Amino acid sequence: MNLLNGNYRYLYLILIAVTSWVLVLTIGPNDFNRMAVSVHSPDYFSKGYTKWEMSELGQLKSKLVADEMIHYSDDSTTQLTKPLMFFYNDKTPPWVIRSETGSLSADGKNVLLNGKVTVDRASAKNVRELKIYTTNLKVKPEISYAETDAWAELISLPNWTTGIGMKLTFAEPIHLELLSHVKGNYEKK
Repeated sequence: MNLLNGNYRYLYLILIAVTSWVLVLTIGPNDFNRMAVSVHSPDYFSKGYTKWEMSELGQLKSKLVADEMIHYSDDSTTQLTKPLMFFYNDKTPPWVIRSETGSLSADGKNVLLNGKVTVDRASAKNVRELKIYTTNLKVKPEISYAETDAWAELISLPNWTTGIGMKLTFAEPIHLELLSHVKGNYEKK
């Protein structure tokens, strides 16, 4: 009888081994290695991010620099920390835009700059220095265009202008428009 109980033990061990083997074949080895990923989780990041865009002639058209870049796999958006954008053209000094944070769309055609945004253009021959202060600026680098629905202040000393909503084209012909509630103080000759 002792011998018979020992055989059943071996039979149970064989049955467990065969069942385990069938489960491994059914589930597959890759399922064991998969981990649950949260819905909005980063898939890669960079400290010290730089992106250049060239014109058809091979000249630098725009540049985007950020302290940190984080890309998210679920919606392919990219979050930027302290983004700094440069828009270049032949007739004026570069336009420089900086903000606290930003978000690059999945297709790369829209950059939403959040928080305080500053737009600068240095002075040059026949070009006055211009500073623009606003918030939540939407930039379309591909077409050198920016807009906001928020309050904006334009300073080109000794003149200053404020308004609600703004449209700005950085490329020639440069165009700047405040949309409503426009007020200003201008130098009188």
